[in-house]
Order: sequence, then structure tokens, then C-alpha cells
Amino acid sequence: MNDLIAFYQHIGPALSLLVIMTFLLAGAVKGVIGLGLPTIAMGLLGLAMPPAQAAALLIVPSTITNLWQLAAGGHLPALLRRLGPMLVMIFIGTLLGSAWLGIDSGPWAAHALGAALLVYALYGLIGPGLRLAAGREGWLGPLCGMLTGIVSAATGVFVIPAVPYLQSLGLSRDEMIQALGLSFTVSTLALALGLAGQDALGGQAMGASFLMLAPALLGMLAGQWLRQRISAVLFKRCFFIGLAALGGHLLING
Repeated sequence: MNDLIAFYQHIGPALSLLVIMTFLLAGAVKGVIGLGLPTIAMGLLGLAMPPAQAAALLIVPSTITNLWQLAAGGHLPALLRRLGPMLVMIFIGTLLGSAWLGIDSGPWAAHALGAALLVYALYGLIGPGLRLAAGREGWLGPLCGMLTGIVSAATGVFVIPAVPYLQSLGLSRDEMIQALGLSFTVSTLALALGLAGQDALGGQAMGASFLMLAPALLGMLAGQWLRQRISAVLFKRCFFIGLAALGGHLLING
């Protein structure tokens, strides 16, 4: 507990408030559209702290909220069979990427984070609605998994190219939500192992991450309430526009 108090004393009250508000917002976005918690958290926290520190803070909230999302629906066995090769390669790619690149391996880390956010935002705004032929899943799924793992290891962002790939599979809404939860859970656990291997995920960081679970869950509940009262399409467009601006800023200014 003393180490945990020391962590927040070290970053100061202003940054502590930013961390709390970030996880409230990120949880709310996830509650509305089913994704966005690590993306928002990494983007906003990347403005004020090294990406490795931001990634360590999101481990517990991301894992618990993704498990919550994963538990909804009855499609898990079928999704595991269909997405298993991609998930295995996400795990392997993240560990290899952590050993090769590392999320805190140089001053380019924040620029890489900005590039990942910008690419994802632009795809969300103007990307074509792709539909993948079933015969291509056998090789494209593992390839997307490996690339997603490497990008995750370098930036802490799990969405490129996993989310466009999942969107191309023609899944139902419930299947898609559960598939996202499954993919993000594997990515988060693999990232945690990668951070631990870089000595970036000690007891102090895990304790600080655990404290962010409450605002993330509160935000997610608020987002689920809000989802019934607003246009999901408009909200998603605003989300991607804001994400593009954030990613562009990080890409240019680091």
C-alpha cells in the first residue's frame, strides 16, 4: 500500500486526476461501442507519460472489462475454434515483439502509438466494408494475429489489424462483441507478460492498475446506459474523429 501511495504521489494530483478521468471515459466508450478502452487509455495517457507506464496501468481494467464482454453471449466455443489460430499468433507475436521492439525501447514509442491510433481512426472513418472469403481465413487469420501482436508490443494498442479482420468475417453483432472481448483478452494477457519481461510491470504498477478498475467499470456501466439513448453510429464517428486528432498529435509531437 505504501508503494501504491508513493506511485500516485510521484505522478502528482493533476496526473492522477487525468488517469482517473481517462479510465472513466475509456470505460464509457467501451460500454457504448464494445471497444476502445485500451485505445483511449493509451492515447490520452500517452500525452503525459511513457507508453510503457500507460500500458501497465491498463492491464487490470482491460483484462476485467474484456472478460466481462467475453462472458456475454453463447458463441465462445465456436469462436475459439474459428479464431484459435489468430489468437495463438497474437500471443506469440506480442511476446516476440516485446523481446524485439519493446513498448519503451526508444523515443519513437510515442510516435508509433500515434501512428497506430491514426491508422485505426482513418480506417474506422473511411475504410471500406470488407468481406473475407472463407477460404482465406486459414492463412490470413494467423498473419493478422502476428501483426496485431507486434503492433501491441510496440504501442499497447490491440486493434490493428485484428479489428478490421474480425469485421470482415460477417459475424453477428453478438458474435462480434464476444470476438472482440476474446481477442482483446488474449492481447492484454500477452502484453502483461511482455511488460513483465521488460521489468515494467512490478507490484507497484499492478496495484496502480487495480485502482483504475473502479472508474473503468463505472464508465462502462454509464456507457451501456448511454447506448440505449444515443445514436451509436454518430457516437462512433465522433470517437474516430477524436482518435484521429489524438493520433495525429502523438505522431507529430511524440
